[in-house]
Amino acid sequence: MTELPVACGLTEPELAERRAGVLADVRRSARETGWLADGVRLRFTATPESLAMLTTFVDLERRCCAFLRFQLTVEPGGGPVWLELTGPPGAREFLLAELGPHR
Repeated sequence: MTELPVACGLTEPELAERRAGVLADVRRSARETGWLADGVRLRFTATPESLAMLTTFVDLERRCCAFLRFQLTVEPGGGPVWLELTGPPGAREFLLAELGPHR
């Protein structure tokens, strides 16, 4: 498979709207953030609202950031929900700029 460029396909106005919307919701709702060599792992409380938010987030982001790999894990017994976003070299830095603590 050809390696996709680490780039967002949104225009600046679209990206600003995304940052104020679902990206802000994801940052605010994450209970834990762990930075991986090739991305990030986020932990969420297993609620219907968080699952709906995360599936919306994945659906939107896969369209504009085709280089990302998404893995959503729902632990058994009401345990946490984990979202891993990983990608090629440069993905971690891209994600840090979008989801990091300074945002």
